[in-house]
Formats: sequence, C-alpha cells, structure tokens
Amino acid sequence: MNTKVKERDHYFDNAKFILIFLVVLGHFLTPIKDQKDILYTLYNFIYTFHMPAFILIAGFFTKGVFKKGYIQKILKNVLVPYIIFQIIYTIYYYKLYDKDDIHLTLFDPNWAMWFLLSLVFWNLMLVVFTRIKYSLIIAIIIGVAVGYFTEAGTYLSIQRTFVFFPIFLLGHYLEKKDFRLIFKPSMKILASLFLIALFAFYHFIIPDSSKDWLLASSSYADILGNNAWYGGFIRLGMYAIAFLATFSFLAIIPRRKMFFTEMGQRTLYIYLLHGFILKYLFTTEFFHTLKNQHAYFVVLLLEVSITLILASKPVVTIAQPLIEMRWSKLQFMLKKYRKKPAEV
Repeated sequence: MNTKVKERDHYFDNAKFILIFLVVLGHFLTPIKDQKDILYTLYNFIYTFHMPAFILIAGFFTKGVFKKGYIQKILKNVLVPYIIFQIIYTIYYYKLYDKDDIHLTLFDPNWAMWFLLSLVFWNLMLVVFTRIKYSLIIAIIIGVAVGYFTEAGTYLSIQRTFVFFPIFLLGHYLEKKDFRLIFKPSMKILASLFLIALFAFYHFIIPDSSKDWLLASSSYADILGNNAWYGGFIRLGMYAIAFLATFSFLAIIPRRKMFFTEMGQRTLYIYLLHGFILKYLFTTEFFHTLKNQHAYFVVLLLEVSITLILASKPVVTIAQPLIEMRWSKLQFMLKKYRKKPAEV
C-alpha cells in the first residue's frame, strides 16, 4: 500500500529565506546607509516590508493556537531561545566592548532579540483577540494609540509588539486560498509596479526620518516632538503602505523549489547568529574602509556569504541544541563518525 506524503509548501520557505536575506542586508546597511542616497533608499525600502512579511507569515502558521500544548510549544521553541541568546549576547557585548560590568535584563531585548519576545506575546494575544469581534480593527486602533505613550519603548518590546500585532493577527486569519489571489499574473504585474513606485518614492520624495516609523520602536513624541498629535495619522498611512508592500512582495515570490528553498527552514539560525559577526565588524575598521573606498558592493558579497554559511548544515548541526533544544543532528553526526568500518 502506497502512502502519499504531503509535500512541503516551497512558497513559504522561499519567502522566508528571501526575507531573512533582506533582514541581514538591512542590518549591514545600517552603519553605511547615510553615505549614499541610494543606500538609504534601499534601507527604507527593505524595512517597509521585510519584518511585516515575516510577521504575517508567522501569524499564518498559528492556526493551532487553541490546540492542546500549543502555548507550551511556543514557550519552548521561542521563549527559551530568547532567554538563552539574551544571556549569550549580554556576555558577548561585555567581552566585545570591554564593558565594566554585565548588565543582564530579560525584559529589555538586546538588538534583534525583540522579535522573539514579541512573537511570544503575539501568540498569547491571539488567544484573546480571536475571541472578540472586530479584532483586527481593535488591534490597529491599539497599534496607533500606543505611539502616544512615551513610556512604551523597547522595554518588553511593548511598542513593537502592539504596532506589529495587527499584521500578525491578519496572518492568522488568512487562508491559503487568500494567497492565491496575489498569484494571478495581473496581480504580479501590479505588485511589481507598486514596489518600483515605492522605491522611487523613498528615493525622490520621502525624508530619511521615515526609518523611525519603519522601526516602530519610538513614540510619536520622540519622532515629532511637539507635533506628536498627528502621529497617529502617519502611522495609519504607514500601515497602509506596509500592507501593500508586504502583499506586493509576497506576490512576486517564486512558488517552485529553488536552490535556497531548503534554507528557508533555517531562518531562525541566521537571525540569531548573524549578530555575532555583525557586532564584531562594528568594532573593526571594516565599515570605515568601505566608506573610504566606496566599495559598497563588498557588503552584498559578505552578506550573501554569511547568510549561506549560517544556513549551512554544519552550522545548524552545532547550533541546534541552543536554538531548537534538540541534539538530533549532532548525535547523528557523532554516530556517523564513530561507526566502525565494515569488516572485509
């Protein structure tokens, strides 16, 4: 009797790998984006949709939120790695930057760790929001309102958690049939035109300060000062742009298996590990040399190399116990090398 095995959906793996590639690229652009207008444009363009799209996809895979053991699984797979890497990065910064003391806090995420902490909160919030009417509208209202509270900053990732939650919630409500709507050739053309127009908009019209809105970690008062009263209207506009950019990006993602498809299953490894390399480079003359030589293409080459290396099987094998709390790959490798050769 033949059992048909359900094939993994290549589309989402493709999307996740391209998105993590853009995440790492965005982080590499951070120290040099102010050197050329085109670099700042690329930075703003990437940040408009790379995290929203990641968050939307994460929300899409939460259909089992009410199943037994789901929340426990989230705590194990997301919260535990957050705690481990929050501690590791704290120690790493202490050594790297020769700090006088170690200031460890689990409530104020180090750098990119905010995403994991917010991911835990988003899943917990689903339990409440999916039980109330007009939940998406309410989530957007809260996402707009939180910007008026200056106390809601990076602590517990509160600002970003509430700002990005509507996107996560929308992802939860979406079904596969909804994605088919953006796969139509006409939609792909419209999506491509919108992304081109958005890139041009950032390059020729919108100011560089838009990055503060895209990062979603600052209050309106921090960005606008005394004019914070109209910050909510700007956030609504940013929501509209982010939604359009996100679905436009997802519309042009290939659906067939690509050479990088399998690596789309290892995005968490790339996300958690690339910071060690990048933060070290910040302490060297690397980015200063790039500025002097205008060799910005080196950033792309290095970023591609780092992304591919961190998604490689050897790295995944070594890091799996810390990230997935599993030893299966490492045990398999050890057994493979310990296995005695067959007698002749």
